[in-house]
Amino acid sequence: MSQLLSPIRRLITGENEQGRAVFIEDGPSPAVKVVPERPGYRVTNIWRTHATPSGIYASDSISHQKGVLPPEHGTVIRVIDYPPEPKDPKEIAAMQAATFASLYPDADHTLKDGDHPGMHKTDTIDYAIMLEGEITAILEGEEKVIRAGDILIQRGTNHAWANRSDKPARIAFVLIDARRN
Repeated sequence: MSQLLSPIRRLITGENEQGRAVFIEDGPSPAVKVVPERPGYRVTNIWRTHATPSGIYASDSISHQKGVLPPEHGTVIRVIDYPPEPKDPKEIAAMQAATFASLYPDADHTLKDGDHPGMHKTDTIDYAIMLEGEITAILEGEEKVIRAGDILIQRGTNHAWANRSDKPARIAFVLIDARRN
């Protein structure tokens, strides 16, 4: 069984009746998703916006988040825990297929010969902030290991993630709706 990282704690601020800053929520996100075929893989959707600029006091709609993409003109922040990748390529392919089928049907998951089975593309600009462990960022013909403290700016390119270490990895992603020029 895969090691699990501790759950994500979500804190939300607001103002009380007197206009003073207060914490209005402190606890787990109501939008945690897993893939049974991929033990240890956990997606914690934290918050999303529907416009830019966004209303500061817009209501929380993260429980309605479907797929990988943020709302049109919006953003989504999520944290993904990646278990170590299995050594068997067929097992990796089956896990990735289950992940895209159940959680990310809106991603362009068109694979070419030789692609990592997690290769995908979205019309977003993503800030990938490595929180714990390490993961390999895979592009077409190029790879780099990113470690805790590293930040990758993903600009709508075909990419995949592979945890080739023996420990779980955790990344925070901020996805911003974008357009191809």
